[in-house]
Amino acid sequence: MRPQFEHVAVPAGQSWALLWRELPDLPFLWHYHPEFELTLTLNARGQRYVGDDLADFDDGDLVLVGPNLPHTWSAQQRLDEARPMLAIVVWFSRDWLAGLIRALPELAPLWALATGAGRGLCFSPSTARAVRALLPGLHDRDAAQRQPLLLEVLLLLAADAEARPLASSGLGAVEADQQRERIGKVLDHLHAHFHEEIAVDELARRAALSTGAFHRFFKRHTLQTVLGYVTQLRIGHACQQLIQTDKPVGVVAEQAGWRNLAHFNRQFRAHKGVTPREFRARYRTG
Repeated sequence: MRPQFEHVAVPAGQSWALLWRELPDLPFLWHYHPEFELTLTLNARGQRYVGDDLADFDDGDLVLVGPNLPHTWSAQQRLDEARPMLAIVVWFSRDWLAGLIRALPELAPLWALATGAGRGLCFSPSTARAVRALLPGLHDRDAAQRQPLLLEVLLLLAADAEARPLASSGLGAVEADQQRERIGKVLDHLHAHFHEEIAVDELARRAALSTGAFHRFFKRHTLQTVLGYVTQLRIGHACQQLIQTDKPVGVVAEQAGWRNLAHFNRQFRAHKGVTPREFRARYRTG
């Protein structure tokens, strides 16, 4: 499944968006967007996908995902069957964060938090408990009263020395500048066509750059080469297919973009530390 671009709508008169999502289960919706996303998941147990990272999650899972990093949660098990699953989601832009720090230099630690979120961040149990006690309070406050509470939460996250990155590298950490639209066109194309042969000349044309300038441009904005970026997308897709389908490994490899099964096996083991079959068996037995 290709990751889908998601348009995040910020309500008029507000600078960031809040989603209070109650569901009987969490469907697999592989997607990305240019906003940061902070998600607290309650009364649910399942799998979390962030970039090329796949992990089990439990009640109280707390994750911050950076711009354009593909992600989703998938769960069918509720801890309390009498209540729905709840995902509390906060979306905010890099521009919003930059404006806060310009106006309030005391918030400078949030830059380090934003940088780490490029790979996705999962927080320590103690921080997750502290945020769990605060974040639901956003629901019953008006827009103005939510601001100090969100800042308190973000500063708690920034102070968590035990926060750990999820994806093996950031997939699309885009600077908040006038070139966002240009890199956005390139990333949209890669997310839609990662399973195909990627022509760098075509990407350069979309960015209106020479091939040499495009290589430098792409690495500056994503901290990766085009090949490295595409490989991460393909590995993430392969992980999802191995867990959620019974397709043969060869079919998974081909649909993710590999034409050579041996090369896929080597690449997968290099990124995940196990073979595709071992990876599937580990999650099936779990």
